[in-house]
Amino acid sequence: MTTDTPDPAPLGPDDFDALDAELDALREHDELTPDWEFCEGFLAALVCTRRVIEPEEYWPVLFGEGFRPMEHMEFVWRWRRRWQEIAQALDAQVETLEDERAYQPEVLDVRGAVLALSEAERGDADVAQLPSFGEAWAEGFLHVVGHWADEWAAPRDKEAAEMLDDALDVIGHLAEPDTGVPALNLHTEDGPPSVSDARLNDFGEAVWAVYDLRQFWKSLGPRVQQVRKAAEPGRNDPCPCGSGKKYKKCHGA
Repeated sequence: MTTDTPDPAPLGPDDFDALDAELDALREHDELTPDWEFCEGFLAALVCTRRVIEPEEYWPVLFGEGFRPMEHMEFVWRWRRRWQEIAQALDAQVETLEDERAYQPEVLDVRGAVLALSEAERGDADVAQLPSFGEAWAEGFLHVVGHWADEWAAPRDKEAAEMLDDALDVIGHLAEPDTGVPALNLHTEDGPPSVSDARLNDFGEAVWAVYDLRQFWKSLGPRVQQVRKAAEPGRNDPCPCGSGKKYKKCHGA
């Protein structure tokens, strides 16, 4: 008799703070270490990829060859929990992103956070140069698509290929800066506006695109490897069975 292991509790604010702290520590040795928002998009794309990309493949791509998972077990543990959360959310049958089961990317309104600071605290920060809402998440997602391009190659079916391109185009659009008129602040309710209405709509469309991509590749399944048939020996060649006879006198008879 077996007992089902209950799913771990969803990651909470303390968990994401711990992930950020770990990334900050890694950044002290490698300034190219991405922030969590990029990692969140990267992780979402791995969940959606046609085949399962193993950790030994993706860790060097995300953090470089020097990353040693055994030295960062708390980070890896939370990463795996988040992987499970995202997969469950993308497989849930939801009709609205307001559903508590829906995938909610862990992203920040960086511009809104800076704008909410006093002028003294803000210093010389150029808000226009900060990433737009959802931009780093989309870049992380597309990084996986670009690196494992073979696993994201369009199928031969024209309609299916168009569906794939459309979904990736939606995410690609989110990887561009928000050029709309700021209308709301997602960091603090009464803060200076930092995100346009169009951007918020684009973000929702991108999340739905991730749902589409998850189901798209699940329906197609892993890529089938074509096994090349060995060339048949000539009639006067030795038979490959090792009998010592010519092929025409043995298995080729």
